[in-house]
Amino acid sequence: MDTENPSAPSCAQPRVAAKKHPNRGSGGGLIHENTRHTSHFVVIGNDLAQHPDLSGLAVGIGVHIQSLPAGAHVDIKTLAERLKEGRTRIAAALRELEAVGYLRRERVRLPDGRIITRTVSCNRPGHRAPEAVRPGKEPKKPPRKALPPVPRPACPSPALLQQALDLLARLRRHDSRLLLSATDSEHLAPGVAAWLERDVSPAAVARTLTADLPPEPLRRPAALLAHRLANRLPPPPPFRAPAAPPAVPTRMQNCDKCDRGFRAPAPGLCRDCRTGDSSKRSADSG
Repeated sequence: MDTENPSAPSCAQPRVAAKKHPNRGSGGGLIHENTRHTSHFVVIGNDLAQHPDLSGLAVGIGVHIQSLPAGAHVDIKTLAERLKEGRTRIAAALRELEAVGYLRRERVRLPDGRIITRTVSCNRPGHRAPEAVRPGKEPKKPPRKALPPVPRPACPSPALLQQALDLLARLRRHDSRLLLSATDSEHLAPGVAAWLERDVSPAAVARTLTADLPPEPLRRPAALLAHRLANRLPPPPPFRAPAAPPAVPTRMQNCDKCDRGFRAPAPGLCRDCRTGDSSKRSADSG
């Protein structure tokens, strides 16, 4: 009974040896003295704070950017005014953050037509905010911008509008970028009809719409066509008076009543016999 069991450990072994524990050891080590923040703080993930591929400056600037409120300026000039590092080092750090996904630059067109560059800070690259993508639902798309107005024909007959729709459908043969939807074609058809109504040939209308198109991709081809239809509309044709009917040829005739000679296109009565002016006829005979 006093035989020792050699297979049983004498005592439980610790998971981490005392000399290797990060907060223990004869050489000292890090000790956290933390006080809980109740305001003016930001949550930073260890994947950024301890990122193995980022320089210390990139980590620091990434933490600084995530601590700023929405709408703050984070361009190189503004950051150089706040921090002690120069613009060259700050630009290099921003490129590091952009390469691993903590920063993203997007070009945005404003309602007034200006294009700006917007910086997006991601605290967890590869993840999207829960409110951005809801289960089973796609993000809501912005409303489609209305097309510019087009001219209207004075007499929009069905045949004229159909001719305009056929012309619009053939534009993609000139340029494949001019493939229009049914909705866009219905919007543009009255503008094309207004041109056709002004004695402009279909070939001339097509040349006007397809000539000198920009080389870059067309974001809104229907808007470009609507602009051309409105801004390049030719004046209406000049007024043309109806032509006078051709003159009826006349020849000498003898009056069927008084046998007097007169010019007329066909036989019949002379003017005096038609009006009953016998006194003039008597004077002429005397």
